[in-house]
Amino acid sequence: MSGTASALRPANDASPPAVCAADWRKARPVNTPENWVIVWCCSQTSIFLRQGRVALPSDQPPNSEALHVAIDIAVDPIPASLWLVAITGSIHNVETRAAAETHLNTPIGKKTSSAAVSAMPGPTRRLVDIDFTLRRVFGKTTFRPSQREIITAALEGHDVFVQAATSFGKSLCFQLPAVIDLGITIVISPLLALMNNQVAALRDADITVETINSTTPYSIKSRVLADLECGHPRTRLLYVTPEYCESDAFRRHLRTVYDHGQLSRIAIDEAHCISEWGHDFRKAFTALGWLKTTFPDVPIMCLTATATARVRSDIISTLRLDPATLKSFLMTTARPNLHYSVRFKSDTKDHYPDFLAWLRGIHSRRSSNPVRAAELSALDQRPTNVSGIIYTLYRRDCEALAARLVVDGIGAKPFHAGLSAAEKDDHLASWVANTPGYDVIVATTAFGMGIDKDNVRFVVHWQIPKSFEGYYQEAGRAGRDGKASACILYYGREDRDRAQSMLQRELLRKMHARARAAGAADADADPMLDPAVAGRVKSIQSLIEYCEDTRRCRHRAICRYFGDEVGLAERETGKAGAVALCDVACDWCRDAADLVRRKDRGLASEEWCSTQREQGAYDEYDYDC
Repeated sequence: MSGTASALRPANDASPPAVCAADWRKARPVNTPENWVIVWCCSQTSIFLRQGRVALPSDQPPNSEALHVAIDIAVDPIPASLWLVAITGSIHNVETRAAAETHLNTPIGKKTSSAAVSAMPGPTRRLVDIDFTLRRVFGKTTFRPSQREIITAALEGHDVFVQAATSFGKSLCFQLPAVIDLGITIVISPLLALMNNQVAALRDADITVETINSTTPYSIKSRVLADLECGHPRTRLLYVTPEYCESDAFRRHLRTVYDHGQLSRIAIDEAHCISEWGHDFRKAFTALGWLKTTFPDVPIMCLTATATARVRSDIISTLRLDPATLKSFLMTTARPNLHYSVRFKSDTKDHYPDFLAWLRGIHSRRSSNPVRAAELSALDQRPTNVSGIIYTLYRRDCEALAARLVVDGIGAKPFHAGLSAAEKDDHLASWVANTPGYDVIVATTAFGMGIDKDNVRFVVHWQIPKSFEGYYQEAGRAGRDGKASACILYYGREDRDRAQSMLQRELLRKMHARARAAGAADADADPMLDPAVAGRVKSIQSLIEYCEDTRRCRHRAICRYFGDEVGLAERETGKAGAVALCDVACDWCRDAADLVRRKDRGLASEEWCSTQREQGAYDEYDYDC
C-alpha cells in the first residue's frame, strides 16, 4: 500500500481524489508526503483525514487515540457502514498491534472477536465507538437509560433478552450493533408493517437493509438470496418473517453465510409471539430453536414490550438459550407520563358525547392559554392539533365514529383492513405529518405496530380490548416523547360479556378443529389444557379485573400483572406514597372516591347483564379487524 501513496497525493489543500476499494483484511493506513492519513474501511470506502486537524507532528503517524478523534471531527460524512477501521499500521506497541490484527482478521460471528477487543487498551477499544455511530448514523445525541448497556452486551457477543415499554427504542439495540459489526444481522419480525417502517427508516439513514416477506417481488428476493449465497453479503440487516425461516432454501443460505463467519447476530422482535402463553402466539415462532442448535456461537437478541414471567421462561427455553450466560434487561413497565383512566359506560347511554366534551376541553385550554398558544405557534402547530388514536374492535364502529368526529369539526380518518392500501398509506402518512384533517386515527387493531410518531397525546379504547397485553401495548403508543398523555379505556359490562362470548366461540372452534385433526378420542378434551387458550382466558380476565378495580393505582396494577418488581417496589408504600410516585397519573390516585361514584353510576347492573346473556344478546358479535 505504501507504494501507492505518491499516486494519491492531494494538491495543496484540495480534497483528496477518490480511491479504489481494497479488501478490508489487507487494508492499512499510510501517510502521504502532504500528511494525509488514508484510512481504509470495511465498507470498501476510504476517507481522508488531515493530520493537522488534530495537531499531530508532520513526521509521525497518528496513534489510535488521535485517529479516533480525527474521525470524530472529520468534515466529510462518514458512511454508515464505516466502523471497524483498520488502523494497525499506526500502532507501534507490538502487543497492541497483535491484538488489533487478531480483531480485524477474526470474523465477528466468532466469540474470539470480542475477546480480542477486550485485550486492547482503552483508546483502541474506542474504535468500536457506539456514541460516534449513534450521532453520525442514527442522528441521535444520547442513549435512553439502559440502551448503552444492552448494545455493549450485544457487541461483546452475549445472548440478550430485552423487555421494555413501547417508547424505549428497542430496535436501536440491534440496529446499532449491526452497523458496527461486520457481517449480517437477521431480524425476525411477525408484522409486515413493523418491518416496512423499520426498513424505510434504515434506508433513510443510508444503511444497507433488505426484507423478504410475502409481498417481496421475485426479482428483489432473488437478488437478496444471491447476496447471501456469496457468503460475504453486502446487506447489513435482513428482515424476515418467522414463517420464511422454515424454508429449507433460506436455511441453506444462512449456513453459507455462517460458514464464512459473516452471520453477526439474530434479533427476534416481538418475541412474546414465541410463547403459547403470549397474547399474539404464532406457531412458526416455536420452531426457531434450530437457530441456536445450528449456529451455537451466533448471539441471539430477543425483544418484547409485553411478557409475563411465564412467557419469558417460555421464550428462553424455546430458543434454547442458556439462562446462566444470558444477559437480561427487564425495564420497568411503568410509564409515569401516561395518565391511565377507565370511564364507565353502558349500552343504554352513548359515550360519544363524553369523549367529544373531553377532547374539546383540551382544545379550549390550549387556545385560552396564551403561553401554551405561543409555544404551539413556535412549533408551527395548531391548538386543535391534538394527535390521537381511538381503537375499536369492530370495523363498523371505526367508520361510524370517524364520520361523527368529522361532522363535529374534528379531523379524523378511519384505518382498518377493509381499506385499500393507497387509502391506508395516505391516512397514515398524513396523520404522522400532522396534516390538518388527520388529527385522529380511528382504527382497529390493524393499526399501530411500528408507527414512529412521538407526539400522540391520547389513546382511547372504545371498548375493552382482547387482552391485557394488547391494551398495554396500544396505550403505550401515547406519549413516546415523554410528555404527559392520556390513555382512556371505555369499559362496560356488556362489552365484557361480548368479549367473553367471542373468546368462548373461538375456543369452541379450536376444540372442533382439534377433534377433526386428532380423531374422536380427543373430541372431548378440555380446551383449557391448551396453554394458548389458558393464556388468552387469563389475560382477558385480568383486564376485566383491572377495569372493575377501584382499590389501587392503575400503574401499580399494570406492574403487578407483568411481574414488574421494580415498578411495584416504587408503589408499595400505601396510598399516600402511591399518589406521590404516580404523580396523580391515574384516575384512582387523582380521586379514588370519584372513581367509585362513577363506576356505580356508569355500569349496567350484573342482573341486567345476566338477563341479556340468557337471551343471547351478545352471540352475534365477532372481532372484525
